[in-house]
Amino acid sequence: MMRAVREARKLSLRELEAQSGLNRGYLSRLEREQVGDCGSEQVRRVAEVLRVPEDLLIDTEESTP
Repeated sequence: MMRAVREARKLSLRELEAQSGLNRGYLSRLEREQVGDCGSEQVRRVAEVLRVPEDLLIDTEESTP
């Protein structure tokens, strides 16, 4: 979802990195949901830049095998 919102806002990862202050590699992993425990501060910063609610960026549903 984060990638779709970022692309809809016409932001590159580099631009999101510059505006959020977060590392581009971290942002890329966050987009691909490869970050196990993303901190609320990081999510808040990304949500603020993308102008969306924080809960839109994080998947609160637990996956079942």
